[in-house]
Amino acid sequence: MNNPTRMRWRCRRGMLELDIILQRFMDNHYEQLDEHRLTLFEALLLLPDHDLWSRIIRNAEIPDDPFQPVLTLLQENHLADQTSTKKI
Repeated sequence: MNNPTRMRWRCRRGMLELDIILQRFMDNHYEQLDEHRLTLFEALLLLPDHDLWSRIIRNAEIPDDPFQPVLTLLQENHLADQTSTKKI
């Protein structure tokens, strides 16, 4: 797809937490993703909200998860957000 506007729209979810994390991910990482990671990110967005959230917050550890290259970026972004809000 590689259309940032469409991807931002697909990042709008039913959970506010996911909306925030995914929009910040788009702001911080989307433009730097290679084709493989873009494809993984698009596929990751097909997951139901609960499954996606569980993977981001590491409630659902899946060995050899094919989404791990993108999940790692999402998780790092989420942890950075949590750390910056705790300092306030």
